[in-house]
Amino acid sequence: MSLKSFPAIAAVIPAAGVGQRMQADKPKQYLRLHGKTILEHSVKPVLALGAVQQLYLALSPDDPYFAATGLTAENIVRVDGGTERVHSVLNALLAIDAEKMPWVLVHDAARPLVRPQDIELLIQRCLEVGHGGILATPVRDTMKRGQSLINATVEREHLWHALTPQFFPTALLRANIQAALAANVVITDEASAMEWANEPVLLVEGHSDNLKITRPADLQLAAFYLEQNQ
Repeated sequence: MSLKSFPAIAAVIPAAGVGQRMQADKPKQYLRLHGKTILEHSVKPVLALGAVQQLYLALSPDDPYFAATGLTAENIVRVDGGTERVHSVLNALLAIDAEKMPWVLVHDAARPLVRPQDIELLIQRCLEVGHGGILATPVRDTMKRGQSLINATVEREHLWHALTPQFFPTALLRANIQAALAANVVITDEASAMEWANEPVLLVEGHSDNLKITRPADLQLAAFYLEQNQ
C-alpha cells in the first residue's frame, strides 16, 4: 500500500502540559533543540505525510509561547487543551470531521525524533488489518516490580514500551474515550481507551530512539540522537 492510497487522515498533538519534571522555566515542548522548539520537531514528520489533511494542536488557552514558533501552516488548527492529556486529545477529536478524515494519528508533543518511515509503517499495517495500532518497542531489560525494594521480577517476554504515534478510526476512538471517561476509567494513552472497549490494537515495532523528553537528561540524549540522524 502506497502513501497515495492512504485515506484522508487527521493528526492530533496534545501540547497543553507544563512538564514539571523538566524543572525548566517553560513547558518542555517549547524548550529548544538544535535551534527549534521540541514541538516544532515533533510536528514536522507528522505534517510531512501527504495523507495528513489537518493537524490539531491542543494548547493551553493562555499559552504565551506558541505564537513565537514557526508553526503557521494553514492546515494547523489550534484547539483548547484540557486538564489532562486525555482531555486535550478528546477536545481535538471533537473538532475533527470524522466523515472527511476517518482515521486519526495521535502523537506526543515531546517525541521529536519519530521517523517518518515508522509513521508510514504504522499507518500501512493498520490499514491492512483494518483496525488501529501503536508504535512500540519490545522490552529488553530485566523488569522489576517494587518501590524502594523489589517485590518481584516480571517476565519481559511479550512486554512492550508504548510509543506514539497511535493510529485509530476517528469516530471509534472519540466514542471510546468519551465512554471510558464517563466510567471513570484512567486513560493513559489512546490505546488504553481502545483496550478498555475490547477493541484490537496492533503493535508495530518502531525505533527505540523515538524517546519522550520527560527529564533534563532526555534533552541531552535527544540532541545526540538528532546529530547522529542528521
